Amino acid sequence: LVIWGGPIYTALDDTPQVEAVAVRDGRIAFAGPEDSAQAWLGEETRLVDLNGTAMYPGFTDSHIHVFGVGQRERILNLDDVTSVADLVSRVEIALEGVPEGATLTGRGWIETHWPEGRFPTRQDLDAVSPDNPVILRRADGHALVANSVALEAVGVTRDSVAPSGGEILFDSDGDPTGILVDTAMGAVSSLITPPSGEEAAEIYVEGAERLVSLGWTGAHDMSVPWSSVEMIEGLAEAGRLPLRTYLSVGPEGYAPLAAGGRRDVADGRVITRAVKLYMDGALGSRGAALLEPYSDRPESSGLAIAEADETTGLFTQALRDGIQMNVHAIGDRGNRYLLDWVEEALAQVPEEERAIADFRWRDEHSQIIDPADIPRFAELGVIASFQPSHAIGDLHFAPDRLGDERLVGAYAWQSLLDAGAHITGGSDAPVEQGDPRIEFYAAVARADLSGFQGENWHPEEALSREDALKFFTAWPAYASFREDDLGTIAVGMRADFTIFSEDIMTIPAADILSVEPWMTVVDGEVVFESPDSFHNGGE
Repeated sequence: LVIWGGPIYTALDDTPQVEAVAVRDGRIAFAGPEDSAQAWLGEETRLVDLNGTAMYPGFTDSHIHVFGVGQRERILNLDDVTSVADLVSRVEIALEGVPEGATLTGRGWIETHWPEGRFPTRQDLDAVSPDNPVILRRADGHALVANSVALEAVGVTRDSVAPSGGEILFDSDGDPTGILVDTAMGAVSSLITPPSGEEAAEIYVEGAERLVSLGWTGAHDMSVPWSSVEMIEGLAEAGRLPLRTYLSVGPEGYAPLAAGGRRDVADGRVITRAVKLYMDGALGSRGAALLEPYSDRPESSGLAIAEADETTGLFTQALRDGIQMNVHAIGDRGNRYLLDWVEEALAQVPEEERAIADFRWRDEHSQIIDPADIPRFAELGVIASFQPSHAIGDLHFAPDRLGDERLVGAYAWQSLLDAGAHITGGSDAPVEQGDPRIEFYAAVARADLSGFQGENWHPEEALSREDALKFFTAWPAYASFREDDLGTIAVGMRADFTIFSEDIMTIPAADILSVEPWMTVVDGEVVFESPDSFHNGGE
């Protein structure tokens, strides 16, 4: 494979662009001037002429749920619901094909733009679902609304008490509204039968195919059930997985992972070496743990899910076992707990007792940080893993949740970078769309898709385009211990490339959203090619 004919960005500081790239046996064999690349042409060479379009190192989503992306289209998709009334109408239509008594599930609603200005309730759903349990997860995955049939089936009543790290919302009469937050959502889990076997495998492949069609070559797949690891590895070994995946398993996977060590199959197509934990909930559902109460709900400071002794004990063991810990933390209290407990674990385990000196633990989301804690990321060696689309969605409700003062330190990408921290970027799909164009745009524009930014949204926290490119290429490679293999275009690196129809490094920011993914290459193999690509006859 030889590629030339347009700017090729390397994500390297010393040689930011080259004119041509040649690939042999899945790795970059040449990167340099176009005239020197002629020597790499042979009878079996595929030549791709970019025709002035641009190529980049393969874009990697540092925080995503691949199975959830595949499943999104198989359940009731509520991403574009515009009101409570619209939600109810969608449920009514969806139930037309559901047998009586069967559970209807959906995901994607978010109430912050709705004219009703409130969460949906069980009564809203009851009007159209008298016979079927209905369970609809909020877009962030940290809250759901269930109808009365569902609540009655699992025994959630006015007398129910939420588990630690969760909340059951009650109305003014003391009855459950149908909203369950964080760990309280487990109450209705028995009503949902998760896909398994070949169906689960097909859903995972669907998610992977969707992602490569958007331009992603890699994914750091979060909260993967340990029971799914062999399935994912099997897909890669069978040649069915077009996406490079780096798995972070749930806490139930800690013991088997520690016992067996890092798993690496299909020549690095699937690597498992990390465990995902939760410190708190999400900002939208007011589950993020804050140091001070919510500005729009003064009786609450959010939900702390993790316990100090248990988590610190796990951290100290992980240092000795060489397990990467990737920990969800959104609120400033959740982030401080994480940093405090990492610091305590480091103090308890001397360097000579650590399995890996450069442990590269990650703070997943890092959304609201007290400015005093920003320098601690670099000091402790904690990577801040961000999803830029969260910031451009949250800007419509975060000021209400937090007040203007706490917006300093919110989604503080540039401040973390300036303080010497390692950062990395992703999407958190299916919470968000999972589109690299949206994520890159959000990182450099720090404005919503219409260009709106709002007051006190700190435009100085936006990234330069050079840093935004590294945010999705070189820095995810570092965050997964693969900087010697991935993330840049240089001789010897794996041939993972993303090609868009226009140069996102130079076009106006708003135009980034409308470029087309034209080609996605993983290990030198074209895993996606748009039928419209290189339409000027450049190949």
